[in-house]
Amino acid sequence: MIDVPRPGPDTIARADRALVRTVDALPDPQYAEPSQLPGWTRAHVVAHLALNGEGLAGVLHGAHLGRPQPMYASPEARDADIEALAAAAPGELRERFLAATSRFGEALEAMHEPDWEGRFERTPGGPDFALRNVVLMRLREVEIHHADLGTGYTADDWPADFRAILLESMTKRPYPAPFDVRPTDLDHTWHYGDGPGGPVVTGTSAALGWWLTGRGSGEGLTSDSNDLPEVETW
Repeated sequence: MIDVPRPGPDTIARADRALVRTVDALPDPQYAEPSQLPGWTRAHVVAHLALNGEGLAGVLHGAHLGRPQPMYASPEARDADIEALAAAAPGELRERFLAATSRFGEALEAMHEPDWEGRFERTPGGPDFALRNVVLMRLREVEIHHADLGTGYTADDWPADFRAILLESMTKRPYPAPFDVRPTDLDHTWHYGDGPGGPVVTGTSAALGWWLTGRGSGEGLTSDSNDLPEVETW
C-alpha cells in the first residue's frame, strides 16, 4: 500500500490560502448563484465551510484542554445553521468564513502530540472519529468544496499530493462491489470495496477523485467493463 502520511499544517495552510483568495474575491451577487452541488448556492458552500471550520476547531480545542466535545450539536442544528448563515449578507458570511479559517489554524497550531490521542463525536451519540483524522477531514472539505464553488478552481487544480491523499482515503468508504482505479498520472493502483477483483477504472487522478466523491458522471474515465462502478456522493 502506498504510504500517504497524515497531512501536515503546511498542506492545510496552502489549501486554506487558495480558498480564502477565491472567497475573498467573489463578488457579492455571485454568492446567490448555484454552486456545483445540487440545491446549494455558493453561499451554502461557504456557510458549510465556515461552520465546518468552527466545528473542527472546537473539537481540537476541546481535545487540547482534555474536554472532548462533538463537532455539531445535532444533525438538525447543523443543517439549520447552514441555511441561516447562507441567508446572511455576503459581507457577513465572508467575515464568518475568514474567522473560522483562522480559528481552525490557531486550534491546530495549539495542539500537542498527546492531544491527538482519542476520538470525537460528529454529533452527541453519533459516529465517532479518530482525532488524528481531523486535518484530513478539513483538508478534504477545503479542497473538494473549493471546486464545488464553480468559480474556476477545479479538480484539475488540486495539488498532486492532495490527489494521492484523496484516492487513498476514499478506500476506507463502503462500496457495493470491488473495483480498482488506475490513475494515468500517478504510479499506483488503488483498490476499493471488499474482496478482490472488479473492473479497472482509468483516468487522471483529478477525474478519478472527482468521480469517487460522487461528482460529475465520470467524464474522462474509462472502465474495462464498459460501465463505471457505483459510488455514493461524499
